Amino acid sequence: MNDRTGPRVSLVLGSGGARGLTHIGIIRWLEAQGYRIESIAGCSMGALVGGIHAAGKLDSYCDWVCALRRTDVLRFLDLAFHSSGLIKGDRIIDRLREMVGEHDIEQLPITYTAVATDIERQREVWITKGPLFDAIRASIAVPTVFTPHRYLGLTLVDGGLLNPVPIAPTFRDLTDLTIAVNLNGDPEDAPASTTTLAPGPASASKTSSNQKRDDDLRGRILEFLDGIGESLKSDDVEARELGMFELMSRSFETMQNAISAMKLAAYAPDVLINVPRDVCEAHEFHRARELIEIGYRLAERAIADAAPSSA
Repeated sequence: MNDRTGPRVSLVLGSGGARGLTHIGIIRWLEAQGYRIESIAGCSMGALVGGIHAAGKLDSYCDWVCALRRTDVLRFLDLAFHSSGLIKGDRIIDRLREMVGEHDIEQLPITYTAVATDIERQREVWITKGPLFDAIRASIAVPTVFTPHRYLGLTLVDGGLLNPVPIAPTFRDLTDLTIAVNLNGDPEDAPASTTTLAPGPASASKTSSNQKRDDDLRGRILEFLDGIGESLKSDDVEARELGMFELMSRSFETMQNAISAMKLAAYAPDVLINVPRDVCEAHEFHRARELIEIGYRLAERAIADAAPSSA
């Protein structure tokens, strides 16, 4: 990282479920072009990807997430059976901690801020010190999906609730450019992916076998989530009636879209990379390879478009 001579960048990584995997492609493109990422502010998936990159383990995470299939996701659904959230999140955080290692934020080589929401005092919280994975766990706590995270006496949930594109934490940075990634961009045709994602015969057989296990609660949850995406493609009006999970997800995204528009109007970054919000469903982490490539291409296009004004 020290041998790069390109512009110093403050990188803002927004929230948006599996769309946050495009952050990986964006980071890869910036580094390939010699940009020096010296500061990261992120919320939800932006905090997760940004924190792992700041710890120097993004390649390991990328290899792991690209190997995930639909059925693999089941292993990380540690159901909470609790009124405050469906998933505890301990299993996925433990796996990431094993992969990345223990880190204190203040010791990271890249300045890092995870944005969460203090649900009791109804305010934004910037986590800039302490254990990295406490910050990440707090920031990814999507209301009703993940249980809230208790940290330093606070009850914290997803930072995207109040600030889906957290630019303000970068104001004090002494960098050349602020590049923000908005995962709630207007629907449009995303850059075409050339990645082949079809599973092999063994993988397909395993997937089919797991989907038929109706008595497996986690399996039924995954089928329910996958069914949401299928219902959106249907021409049958009755079939497209919103279910509970979809209604919650769309309501959260509608709120985030409105807040993002206001935040970006008030605090315009030097470069804005918009990831279309219809590029994937929030739970489609099995499409990692495709989404990373889309992020790479979106970064290339956005920087090219912004070059005259940011030069």
